Amino acid sequence: MNRTTTLNSLWMVVAAGCFAVMGECVKYATVKYSAAELVFYRSLFGLVAIVLFTLPRHMSLATPHIRLHLSRSINGFIAMMLFFYTIPHLPLATALSLNYTSPIFLTIFLALTMHEKVSLVLVTSILLGFVGVVLLLNPILHWSFIASSGPGLVCGILTGFVYLQVTQLGRLNEPEWRTVFYFTLVCSIASASWAMTQKFHPIAMADIPLLVGIGFAATIGQLTMTRAYRKGDCLTVASLAYCTVVFASLLDILLWHKHLSTLNWLAILLIICAGLLSILFTANKAAANKAEPSLL
Repeated sequence: MNRTTTLNSLWMVVAAGCFAVMGECVKYATVKYSAAELVFYRSLFGLVAIVLFTLPRHMSLATPHIRLHLSRSINGFIAMMLFFYTIPHLPLATALSLNYTSPIFLTIFLALTMHEKVSLVLVTSILLGFVGVVLLLNPILHWSFIASSGPGLVCGILTGFVYLQVTQLGRLNEPEWRTVFYFTLVCSIASASWAMTQKFHPIAMADIPLLVGIGFAATIGQLTMTRAYRKGDCLTVASLAYCTVVFASLLDILLWHKHLSTLNWLAILLIICAGLLSILFTANKAAANKAEPSLL
């Protein structure tokens, strides 16, 4: 691990900001369009953007790791569908909290499948960040919701597994644009099939900037998130993923004039501290490794 690895982990902060912006755009768009349509427009924008970027530069989209790409993409789409399923059945805060268990499951998958030594400091930062998310979202947890929370928990588990696969693709030197290409391709095809089972809503000219905003923010978010997992420290990136909730809360203040309680601000502070803890730990570890004398 080196200083570059630590800096590359910070791409997750950019991704978190993009996903928060995308979420705000989706809030406006869900009034007129179904979830399937929004996933389709979001995915199609990314697919077209990557094709237009790569083809003129003769950047090959062919890959020797097609099975892993397809597995990551299918798992990612299923996780997305499960998340949308939980929204009408659970309070939004509860659905989000279940989704944000993914870094915890990623830690478990890393230890079990890749036999990595998991640092206690990084595990602590992930758990602290999750506590901050729960305090900020304040989910409702009683038996009527717990009984229907299974799909939400499966979504968190599957998302954690997807992050593991993104990490594996990165270690196989697959560029982020190729990883996102296959994800958007699978999601475009699958969401189009999903959308055909529902009522179609024609696109109004006034909504085009909003839909483009969703696609642009989602694509940049996917690219920067993939780069973070590809080049950064996996668990540091996972702890920084919680920043999405912080950015979303700040956007709620700016756009919706939402009032945050003292507990909400303490939760935001806890999430930020958890992210800083992971960054400082990886930076110090990188400095220590660089300072060690070579035995060669």
